[in-house]
Amino acid sequence: MKTTQATTRRALPEWAALDAHAASIGTAHLRALFKRDRNRAKRMTAQAAGLFLDYSKNRVTAETMALLFDLARATGVARERDAMFRGEAINRTEKRAVLHVALRNRSGKAIKVGARDVMPAVKAVLAQMATFADAVRGGAWLGYTGKRIRTVVNIGIGGSDLGPAMAYEALKSFSSRTVGVRFVSNVDGTHLAEQTRDLDPAETLFIIASKTFTTQETMTNAASARAWLLAAMGNNAAAVARHFVAVSTNRVAVRAFGIDTRNMFAFWDWVGGRYSLCSAIGLPLMVGIGPRAFEKLLDGFYAMDRHFRTAPLDRNLPVILGLLGAWYNNWLGASTHAVLPYDQYLHRFAAHLQQLDMESNGKSIDRAGRRVDYETGPIVWGEPGTNGQHAFYQLIHQGTKLVPADLIGFCRSCNPAGDHHDKLMANLFAQAEALAFGKTAQEVLAEGVPPADVPFRVFEGNRPTNMILAKSLTPATLGALVALYEHKVFVQGILWNVYSFDQWGVQLGKVLAGDILKELEAKRPRLRHDASTNALIHRYRAHRKPG
Repeated sequence: MKTTQATTRRALPEWAALDAHAASIGTAHLRALFKRDRNRAKRMTAQAAGLFLDYSKNRVTAETMALLFDLARATGVARERDAMFRGEAINRTEKRAVLHVALRNRSGKAIKVGARDVMPAVKAVLAQMATFADAVRGGAWLGYTGKRIRTVVNIGIGGSDLGPAMAYEALKSFSSRTVGVRFVSNVDGTHLAEQTRDLDPAETLFIIASKTFTTQETMTNAASARAWLLAAMGNNAAAVARHFVAVSTNRVAVRAFGIDTRNMFAFWDWVGGRYSLCSAIGLPLMVGIGPRAFEKLLDGFYAMDRHFRTAPLDRNLPVILGLLGAWYNNWLGASTHAVLPYDQYLHRFAAHLQQLDMESNGKSIDRAGRRVDYETGPIVWGEPGTNGQHAFYQLIHQGTKLVPADLIGFCRSCNPAGDHHDKLMANLFAQAEALAFGKTAQEVLAEGVPPADVPFRVFEGNRPTNMILAKSLTPATLGALVALYEHKVFVQGILWNVYSFDQWGVQLGKVLAGDILKELEAKRPRLRHDASTNALIHRYRAHRKPG
């Protein structure tokens, strides 16, 4: 059936069917589900773009999945997906298309916004990025004093930082160790100070990533970086053009900063910040891993894009993950979702997904402007294994909260050494098994544990996980993995009937911060805030100076 803006999700018969099913399935345990269905481990798998998904350790049956796929059809997931790929303005609150898929379109076919094919501009910027990256990596780009660039520092925040910073760390084994890449985002001056403390200004190049070139945090850090450079260059403003480039659309502001606009890299308003890794926002990553590896990253994104667009819903990885997440979020009472990669290179992966997911679907108003009466985006968090096992896994195993988790692993290590990787993967597989099946009181007693100690050593199990495996962590694999989560978030936004591509929730704090900043800097401010905020401002003003 087709839905309309006047139809609330809870009013759908497909939603009601899941309500009834959730009540009937009750506390069915994974031990029983596996015993009942001998083919479950084989049947509940899917693969695409080099990724293998085993979702058999979820608290679902074939009927559950069928009902979830019915919901996907009823809410128009495929229809809305196709509208996105066609370049329709699906970001309706900002009247914009959502075309991050154009940034990694490897088909050679046109993708249009309105009547305009955006692919020529996308290809031109990628070529400009490649020329710049090769010049820096090869030593052709020299600083003002004639020295080779040894470190590139990206200054951005949000999507202009989290995506490229995550990807650079993830692909460090593919990076050039002759040119290092660092990232500065926090307006806290400590971040810039620590990231530049051991650098030679004559060998440092900054990428300023701000579409408008007005983002407060980014431009504050950029101004301080400029002052740091000029202090070492005898305050010669001509040095700025050899040590700064910009990812922006504001040519006037870029030029006023002192950057040669020939070294300005454009991107477009149909690219949301958290989806912009494949645009010029990925410039520091391209410098780090090189244009050829960056192209492989794009290939991986495109492979998952193509799979998402063409695969049947019941074999479609983003759809399956999106539906399973909704099942726990809306029917089994789980308010968080853990992402647990068993690869140290992915130690920033959860941080990127936090913005991708929570900024997209952290909404309480549906597309018709009504407050929803169901849960939307979960809290996303995670750390790499095995570190997390010695931190929060206790709560996942024996705590009172249901925490669905994605476990991510690779069959080959980027740094093979002894039996390290076998031990890592043994822990990955063991955690999934322990979370699913646990340990009964009878099993504990059989180990000779004193009866009084048995309750403390029982593991209830029935804790759901998805297992995502790939051969190795390559640029193409990372591209497919990030695209998988991007499209999962899209699917859930459609299921929940929210606009996933705006982020009005970040605006109010920015506006208030601007007002308070003026009051912090004024000689005699007239404060008109609540009593608590006024008192905090007075206290800060009284104590901010040493002495």
